[in-house]
Amino acid sequence: MTHLEQVLSDLKAELQEMAVLVQSQLKKSRSALMDLDKTLAKEVLHNEKRVNAMELKIDKMCENIVALYNPVANDMRTVFAYFKINSHLERMGDYAKNIAYNVIELPEPYSKGLMEKLELEKMFHIANEMINENVVALMTSNPSSAHEVFEMDTQLNLMHNKGIDIIVEEIKANTDKTRSLLELASIVRRLERVGDYNTNIAEEIIFCFEALVLKHKNTGTSND
Repeated sequence: MTHLEQVLSDLKAELQEMAVLVQSQLKKSRSALMDLDKTLAKEVLHNEKRVNAMELKIDKMCENIVALYNPVANDMRTVFAYFKINSHLERMGDYAKNIAYNVIELPEPYSKGLMEKLELEKMFHIANEMINENVVALMTSNPSSAHEVFEMDTQLNLMHNKGIDIIVEEIKANTDKTRSLLELASIVRRLERVGDYNTNIAEEIIFCFEALVLKHKNTGTSND
């Protein structure tokens, strides 16, 4: 293994650690929401500093590789892909943090029946499974798992659309709870965006290992 190959391997390991941290943030935000656990929500906010610090560390590693090793061809494509994946993971961490903020502001828990109708537990699960598939693809240098992410994103989009319709009906029936229901709609939206960022990562992985550009094709993604 050349020195550059070792550095790229180290970079990949850092991305895996970043993904695991983001997954942990999403899981904690889910538990905080389901149990209205504001202490756990505050833990998510505190851990956001770790997410940001890891993003900066990985960015710096990418910059150093370009500056010190002058990579070309496949190696350069890999560095660019890793740089973008790092950014997408940080954005997912932001959404976990924002959900935690929502929890802290909630005066009372949402009804269990409403949470079940929205299938929020399942939305969180799918979002985390998408990260799992991307991590497997990244660590094995085999994009087959990344291809699975697009179908999962389609499912998440359908659940988001259905969920927003349900919340609109709830607002009509409970106008006194409009504010908290709008906050719930924002949570559903953020989970849908986590799915979008996962598809962005899948695209980068496929680009990295197959040299196939999927961006702007009809893969079900949307952009901010």
